Order: sequence, then C-alpha cells, then structure tokens
Amino acid sequence: MKLPLILVNFKCYEEATGKNALKLAKICEEVAKKYNINISVAPQFTDLYQISKKVKIPVFSQHVDAVEKGAYTGHVSPLALKEIGVKGSLISHSEKKLSLKEIKECLEIMKRHKMVSIVCADSIIRGKEIAKFAPDLIAYEDPFLIGSGQAISRVKPDSVKNFVESIEKINPRVKVLCGAGITSGEDVKKALELGTKGILVSSGVVKAKNPRKVLEDFAKAIS
Repeated sequence: MKLPLILVNFKCYEEATGKNALKLAKICEEVAKKYNINISVAPQFTDLYQISKKVKIPVFSQHVDAVEKGAYTGHVSPLALKEIGVKGSLISHSEKKLSLKEIKECLEIMKRHKMVSIVCADSIIRGKEIAKFAPDLIAYEDPFLIGSGQAISRVKPDSVKNFVESIEKINPRVKVLCGAGITSGEDVKKALELGTKGILVSSGVVKAKNPRKVLEDFAKAIS
C-alpha cells in the first residue's frame, strides 16, 4: 500500500451513490494520477463491482464480516470482496462498530486472503488494543468531530500525536491515518506533521461543491 494515503469514504451519501459514485471515483483517479499519490475510495456495497472494474485506484469496502464461504445469509465475506477486485476494507467504523473479538476475527481472515485492513479507533485505549492484532492501518477518528468541518489534526493535535506514538510502541509496523473533520490541505499537512500516514475523509470531499478542487488541495499538501 503506497503511503501517504487519502481514503475517501463514500458512506451512503446521494452524491456518491450509483452514477454519482462512479463519477466521484473517476475524479479521485484523475487527481491521484495527476499528482502521483494514492487516493483510494470506499463506495457502498452496491457500487463496489462497477467501480472496481472501471477505475485503477485501490477500491475498499466500508465494512466486512468475519466469515469465510458458507451459510452466512446477509453477511459480506472478504473472499467475495476480493473476487470482484476490492483491495481491502474499513473495519469497525464508528457508524458500523465491531467488538474487539469481531475485529480480531476479521483481521485473521483478511490476512489469509492478503487484503488490506484499515481499522477505525475512537480513542488511544481502543487503538492500543487493536494494534495488538496487527492490522495494516488504524484510522484515528473522534466521533464527535466526524462531519463537523473541524479537523482533529488541528483541534486536537496532541491527541493525534499521542495516538501515533502509542501505536508505534505496540507495533511499529501498524501505520496511522487521521480522520474526522478533514476539509483542507492545511488539515492534511498538519496530520502528516503529527506522524500520520494519510487521512480518512468523507463529507469533506463527497459533500463539497467542488470535490476535485478539495482533492487537489489535499494532494498538493502531500506532494
């Protein structure tokens, strides 16, 4: 996984559903190519297939279940995602939170299928527990700042720095992304200065009047 990473979570916003999802994914791809950086996308399940087949940037799922093949009606298995070209998945986002036991089980299956895991954590304590399971990345998000337009990297810089340092002590191979409230290149620049390896962003891009402009601002802060 090329770092720094900008991962755009489409959530279930109308602006990133169906045809709009593909349009936004292509904008992400164009900006990634222009600035030679890694911009990845996490669309809804219903849009994963079309997007994974029509863009070359990494495509992630917003969630995955700790199941292999078998009788698991209504579940989404890592294998099924991999079969359609999905690179990896977010795990335990604050809007789809899992227990530590479920996270560990998800990661074990993801590793078997060689898929990239990005686990979300809302505190240093939880982040340290997750780091013991050795995910590829942990996204640190304060749930109170998600969608607020107030970037955690600027509102709570000490918290971000302490989070990064805490994870490094437990497992230096686990990299940290910064999430919640990211809306500008300055937010991204500050996140990187604090030791993170990229950002997890949603409404700051998806709901923006000009997503391309916002993404280019992010890209300039990285490149």
